[in-house]
Amino acid sequence: MKRIGITRVEGADVSVALPSYASAGAAGADVRANLADRGQVVIAPGARALVPTGLRMAIPEGFEVQVRPRSGLALKHGVTVANAPGTVDSDYRGEVGVILVNLGAEAFVVAHGDRVAQLVVAPVVQAAFGIVEELDATERGSGGFGSTGRG
Repeated sequence: MKRIGITRVEGADVSVALPSYASAGAAGADVRANLADRGQVVIAPGARALVPTGLRMAIPEGFEVQVRPRSGLALKHGVTVANAPGTVDSDYRGEVGVILVNLGAEAFVVAHGDRVAQLVVAPVVQAAFGIVEELDATERGSGGFGSTGRG
C-alpha cells in the first residue's frame, strides 16, 4: 500500500473526512467537498464548477492520483468530472480541486462534506519521445475511430 501524505489548506474544515475507501475491494477513495464558507455550490445544467477539497498531497515520485467520477452522481444526476480522469502530478503541492460538470437537466447542489469524486493512485511511466524513420506495422494500421468494428 502506497502512503500519500496529506495536509489541509488554511481554513479547511478538519471535520470533513479524509479520502477513504468504501469497501475492501474499492479501487477509488471517496473525496469530499470542503467549502470555505461551509455552504454549497450550485451547478446549473451545462455548467462547470471547481469544487475544493481542502487537501494538499505529497504523491510519491512515479505515481499520480487520478480524479475520477462517482458512478452514482453520473447515473442519478448527470454529474461527472469534466476532465475525467483528472491527474494530480507527483510534484504538485497545491490544493486538489474537482472540476464537476452538470450534464443533467436540473441544477445540482454540492453541499459541504459531500462526496464529489474518487481518487485512484496509479503508477506512471514517463516515455522518451523521438522521431523514427518508420513505424512498425500492425493489423489495424492507421484505421481511426470505429475502424475495428467494435462498438
